[in-house]
Amino acid sequence: MTHERRIEMYPLKSRVLEVAEIERVTPRMIRVHLEGPDFEGLQSDGFADHVKLWFPNEDGDHVLPVVEGDRCLNFRAEGVVFRDYTVRHLDHDARRLTIDFVAHDHGPAGRWATNAAKGDRLGVLGPRGTAHITGEFDYHVLLVDETALPAAARYVEELPEDATVRAFFEVADADEEQLVRTPKDAEITWLHRGDAEPGSTDLLLRAFEALELPEGDGFVYAAGEAGTLKPIRRLLKERGFVRNETCEVDGYWRRGTANLDHHEDDDE
Repeated sequence: MTHERRIEMYPLKSRVLEVAEIERVTPRMIRVHLEGPDFEGLQSDGFADHVKLWFPNEDGDHVLPVVEGDRCLNFRAEGVVFRDYTVRHLDHDARRLTIDFVAHDHGPAGRWATNAAKGDRLGVLGPRGTAHITGEFDYHVLLVDETALPAAARYVEELPEDATVRAFFEVADADEEQLVRTPKDAEITWLHRGDAEPGSTDLLLRAFEALELPEGDGFVYAAGEAGTLKPIRRLLKERGFVRNETCEVDGYWRRGTANLDHHEDDDE
């Protein structure tokens, strides 16, 4: 079967939403539900769709996105603080956008989520568009760390009930395992890195090396720390997977790099 990646673009619009509810999904994962009257036109049809969230800066100022036509004019303005986050869920009926944050104190987004309260405001820009892989697959393999877990969980939850799934999720420890709704033929393996630093292990690579692929035509989604994904890219190529047709590899972050642009081409 022939597969190809098709991009659907959405009109660019900025909006301001407010925190309606906060959940502590695990000790290190915070789920924030955002609502507000400025919801018209918000769209997300793909599991990897992301928004740019604009946070208050350290001085207490809150620079919000300014859009003119189809361009944001103030990405590089003084005092701007934004980060890319996956849309965990979008409920049009409830007019609610849900984002999962990894709780930590070494970045503005993690600090904001840790201290978020009902009524707090965020600027929201996007999603700018979505990517669709055409055609059907006999099985699905996911290899992600916790930064890409919201996208991977959404991917699994939106699959048909008869889908075949082999998923490997790297997290710190057993406390970070979370409930994910799965099809009947789904196997989720939680990989615990223990005291190792995030982005420093080869757990996902070793899991993929040991995996006996199911029969048929499959799709692989791998995402997380950019450096750990390079050997996975090579192994995907060796196993016959084709970028943007039967696999997608997304470097969500890179150790030592702040606010990585994960649209950058990370091929060797």
